Amino acid sequence: MAPAPRTPKLHAALWAAAAAVVALGVGEMAAGLVQGWRSPIEAVAESVIDRSPSAVTRFGIQTFGTNDKVALIVGILVIIAIAAPLLGVAARRRPLVGPIGFAVFGVAGVAASLDGGSLAAATPAALAALIGAGIMLVALRPSSGERRIPSDAGVGRREMLAGAGALTALGLVMVAGGRAIASRFSAAASRAALVLPGARQPLPAAPAGASFDGITGLAPLYTPNDSFYRIDTALLIPQVPVEDWTLRVHGMVDEPYEIDFDELTSLGLVEVDITLTCVSNRLGGDLVGNARWLGVPLRTLLERAGVQDQADQIVGRSVDGYTCGFPVEAAFNRDAIVAVGMNGEPLPLQHGFPARLVTPGLYGYVSATKWLDEIELTRFDTFEQYWVPRGYAEKAPIKTMSRIDVPRSGQIIDAGDTVIAGVAWAQTRGIEKVEVSIDGGPFAEAELADALTDDTWRQWRMPWNAAVGAHRLVVRCTDGDGQLQREERDEPLPDGASGWQSLLVTVREPS
Repeated sequence: MAPAPRTPKLHAALWAAAAAVVALGVGEMAAGLVQGWRSPIEAVAESVIDRSPSAVTRFGIQTFGTNDKVALIVGILVIIAIAAPLLGVAARRRPLVGPIGFAVFGVAGVAASLDGGSLAAATPAALAALIGAGIMLVALRPSSGERRIPSDAGVGRREMLAGAGALTALGLVMVAGGRAIASRFSAAASRAALVLPGARQPLPAAPAGASFDGITGLAPLYTPNDSFYRIDTALLIPQVPVEDWTLRVHGMVDEPYEIDFDELTSLGLVEVDITLTCVSNRLGGDLVGNARWLGVPLRTLLERAGVQDQADQIVGRSVDGYTCGFPVEAAFNRDAIVAVGMNGEPLPLQHGFPARLVTPGLYGYVSATKWLDEIELTRFDTFEQYWVPRGYAEKAPIKTMSRIDVPRSGQIIDAGDTVIAGVAWAQTRGIEKVEVSIDGGPFAEAELADALTDDTWRQWRMPWNAAVGAHRLVVRCTDGDGQLQREERDEPLPDGASGWQSLLVTVREPS
């Protein structure tokens, strides 16, 4: 008996790709139907985030910024899009290669889903692998003595395209349907219905002199919520309805306790203006923002628990398992809060709803846990927070920094009277002076807007009569302790970037 003819390469590749899309659709649909079941793609992506070397993580943030998670998911999908057709072609000779390949992907998905989840959380990954492997067996295994795809090339191609196209469409529908169904677990409705109590002593509006209005491109005094930077390890925003939220305070305390949201806000809310900065922010970067926060002083929560003398670290835990850690004294010598509001509204979902830590003077990775559900008192010598094993510093005070917002690097501007402007920050110390040098000349002092607080950034500006040609601008600042910003350049790893920002602009004759 003659050997069964093989499926054409193109047909095999397209059927395998269709099988992969259907498998993804099954996984997404299953994850959407049952709360607690994890999307295989999301589980794998989160596993990649947790296990990536710090250099890779830093590259992702610096290259893609706040789109780093989208880039990761796209990268995983691209790998699947390449691997599936290759499996299909290989399965022409060895039919079991396709199912085995899907099984390998399934094992990876199951393992990632089990990381921090229950056994049931891996169900979507297991179902996806089984469906994908099954399709590969049925579609590509040759039958005895005849092709599964008709021998007439034209008819076979049409049937192949129709079948593979139908499977692909089905898979895409299931992916979209699964995501839509999963949206019912969103905390958006809970946030929309929430009315926060007011602060005991509301802050007055920012004085007019604290902001230089009318300078296009200058960062506003308060960063709008929808443009405030977001850097965290959560691939998908955790959905925590306020009705289900509790905060546990425990560890090295005399009286551990747990409170719900109403109890938390009944302790008395305060308003504080605080600028947050990400340790990954590069010179001139935008991973920094200022907001008016509403929350409960962290010291109030700790005083109720009674911090034991041996404790020297406060650990904030997120609902998704992320941890930060910072010195106990930071809760008592500055305006650290458990925040529930941001710029006059409940915390946005992406910024930690319903509650997060906000601690001035420390980079966010050690002090600003979002989606907070635990505060534990412990010691630095017995517990390492999330980023320390990945090469970042254990303690991370924010460095004195200044930035040029106007003009932008590489911008072409018209000659004549213009302005150089930007912001500077040194949380807990404040900004005393900002200076600008043009083309290597002496540093001249810029005009500072009024200080809001020592915990916020400060706008600055300098008039400039720009002459035609290329010009280099350099900025530096001095903090409230009289310390000049460090000139030597350091990369963000391990404890934040340093250096004087410089940029080139081109000045042309006015048109």
